[in-house]
Amino acid sequence: MIPDPRIVAMSNTAEGLPTAASQVGPPAADPGADIMDDALNTVEHQLSLFWRRSRSVSYQLSRQVHPDMEPAAYGLLSVIRREGPIRLTDLAQNIGVGKPSVSRQIAFLESIGLVFKEADPLDGRAQSIRLTEKGEERMHQVQDARRQDFRERLGEWPVAELQNLAEYMAKLNAIFDLDLLAKDPSAQGRTTARDSGSGTQVDGSAL
Repeated sequence: MIPDPRIVAMSNTAEGLPTAASQVGPPAADPGADIMDDALNTVEHQLSLFWRRSRSVSYQLSRQVHPDMEPAAYGLLSVIRREGPIRLTDLAQNIGVGKPSVSRQIAFLESIGLVFKEADPLDGRAQSIRLTEKGEERMHQVQDARRQDFRERLGEWPVAELQNLAEYMAKLNAIFDLDLLAKDPSAQGRTTARDSGSGTQVDGSAL
């Protein structure tokens, strides 16, 4: 029996088509990956912009306390005010800066009458650092002005958006804290102390 030529033609055509496994060439681009990359690039750009502006704000705040003060010294004052009397070693660990650098800044703050050292009640061989009355007054004035500035800039935002912003920033900080702890387990005290405060630390200085 002679096969029907139409059936033979249809069979050959089907067998000659390339299957998905046999296709040669690069896989199709994943549109989801492109969207993720674009989002990450935007986040990176906005964080860099926020970082630069935060440094500028820290500089302005430090100058309001004293014209010769560096932003790092202002950050130390913020931590001392928040934590109360604190040892130099604990202060250095709190902000993740070397003890010699902190010691230099504390010496400057002492020289302009904003902090003083006293004997640690728990260890007579150690000293604690606290704000002077003048230091407390200056920081109170500056931080009140800072809060007012935040109210003016963000006061028109819906409360829900402010809460979302705070939640996302806390989530971002937590991710960086986990990375820091993975590299340096001794940083646990620093991250815990920072999280218990109300300020946001940028480059060692609290805003």
